[in-house]
Amino acid sequence: MADQVEAAISTLPDKEIYGQVTKVLGLLVEIAGFTSNLSIGSMVHLRPDGKSAIPCEVVGFRDGHALLMPFGTLEGVGLGCRAYIQDGDSVITPDDRWLGRVINGMGEPIDGLGQLGQGGHPVPLRNKPPLPHSRQRIGEQLDLGVRSVNSFLATCRGQRMGIFSGSGVGKSVLLSMMARYTTADVSVIGLVGERGREVQEFLEDDLGEDGLARSVVIVATGDEPALMRRQAAYTTLAVAEYFRDQGKQVLCLIDSVTRFAMAQREIGLSAGEPPTSKGYPPTTFGELSRLLERAGPGAPGQGSITGLFSVLVEGDDHNEPISDSVRGIVDGHIVMRREIADRGRYPAIDVLKSISRSMPGCFNDWQNAVVRRAKQVVTTYEDMAELIRLGAYRKGSDKAVDEAIAIYPQIEEFLRQHKDESTSIDKSFQLLAGILGVAQEEDFGLDNQGADDQDQPH
Repeated sequence: MADQVEAAISTLPDKEIYGQVTKVLGLLVEIAGFTSNLSIGSMVHLRPDGKSAIPCEVVGFRDGHALLMPFGTLEGVGLGCRAYIQDGDSVITPDDRWLGRVINGMGEPIDGLGQLGQGGHPVPLRNKPPLPHSRQRIGEQLDLGVRSVNSFLATCRGQRMGIFSGSGVGKSVLLSMMARYTTADVSVIGLVGERGREVQEFLEDDLGEDGLARSVVIVATGDEPALMRRQAAYTTLAVAEYFRDQGKQVLCLIDSVTRFAMAQREIGLSAGEPPTSKGYPPTTFGELSRLLERAGPGAPGQGSITGLFSVLVEGDDHNEPISDSVRGIVDGHIVMRREIADRGRYPAIDVLKSISRSMPGCFNDWQNAVVRRAKQVVTTYEDMAELIRLGAYRKGSDKAVDEAIAIYPQIEEFLRQHKDESTSIDKSFQLLAGILGVAQEEDFGLDNQGADDQDQPH
């Protein structure tokens, strides 16, 4: 308790510095009279007469005036309105009591369950990642409870993966399955630019009571200002960093990084930045790197943040600017295809187009053999799929194709998984090995030895 009181007192300003509003243009506010007390990212509170203070952030400077954007509406703000400058960096003070709670981008509760308990250690919202030379290597494979990911796309502790799909293909449901079934200690979930009506459905139907109990959910809906949507992503990483520093394994989910980039585009263009690729200003791509680099392994003695970041692919174009940029930052990508969803297989993951950069090093020899065999079968079938559908392929023409035709439906069923179903890593490989006719792990070395003996010259 003494630490919490001390932390609260330390955040109180010892003086007030303010300027005045000189222009309001759309959501951009100009203030003057601040001397040299402001910098990019500084917090400023507008205080219109008789109304609540409106938090704003400095996004640029022009002709000796500071340019602000608000975290809310500008009702009541006029010329001469006082703008009070917040001293110090923007911080939050997470605590273990935040588990099971839903908060907004400012770290305030929005679940109607009362005030949040405050911890004793402030965490900057724009924290820097650990220095590269001080970070641990990624750890062992993290069980996410999803068969297709556990077997074909291993995700290790401290790894960062992108989930790429168009709208309505099921990425939010896939993220909720991972949050509910993961063996990580804590899940921190950022819903950035989410549809307001879907938030409660996500919490109750997808995440569930058990999943929420060990999660912190940060929400900024699509109707909120761009600054609040961007802030929700920063807050998500700040909360994840708090639990990482406690030595815990954290699963950090953001849905979606694209809406974070869109918010940054609104902010940059309003501040006068030149538009570049698809209208995104240059700062967008720099902010993406700074955000995603915060996930990953911590320093020795700390835990890790395993990051899963969904990317809403515009127009189903997987080469659009944000998708391209995120693919170059993360450690692998999970591609979800509309064609797969259209035939009723969920999660609609294309296991051949997806990749995890921790493979094959995180698997043992038997697991790698199972995955190689499965990919060979899927590749063989899909190469001949058109001929098979047209009836142009004759059984017996190719032994490998005949085998693929026999096995592929079972692999397709293996990849199909209901959102209320969980499968561990070991169980996933046992099922897949059984489908493929590969020896189980305990017999794998013996079978391989027998094959090696047969190959030896006599």
